[in-house]
Amino acid sequence: MRRPVVLIVGAIPALALGLIGCGSDEPAATTQTSGVSAPTGFGRTLHYSSFGTKADIDCGDRRPLDVSGSNNILTVTGTCSSVTISGADNRLRVTDIADSIVVTGLNNTVLYENGEPEITASGTGNDIRRA
Repeated sequence: MRRPVVLIVGAIPALALGLIGCGSDEPAATTQTSGVSAPTGFGRTLHYSSFGTKADIDCGDRRPLDVSGSNNILTVTGTCSSVTISGADNRLRVTDIADSIVVTGLNNTVLYENGEPEITASGTGNDIRRA
C-alpha cells in the first residue's frame, strides 16, 4: 500500500515541473482577436493600446479616447470629447473631436472631420489637421 502513495506524491512534483513550460510570454491584460486589440474602458475613457493593428473605434457620445502603441490605423466614429495619442506612427481618422487633441511621440497623424479642438503636440513629425 505504501508504494502507490509514494508514486502519487512523486507524480505531483513531476506534473508541476511539466506545467512550468506551459506559460505564455504575452501580458495577461492583452486581449487580441484576429490581430486587433479591442479598446478597454476604465471609467468613461476608451483606452486603445496595440502595435500594428487596423481597427474601428466608436467614441459614442463624448467619451475621451487614449491611444498608445505604434503603427496603428484607427477609424474613430462618434464624438470624442478628447483624443490623446502617445507612441509612434499611428494614423487616426476621427469623425468629431469636441474639446482637445494631445499628441506626444513621433510621426503620428490625426485627421479630424468635425470640431474645433484645442491642439497640443510635442515630439517630432506629428501631423494634426482637419480632414
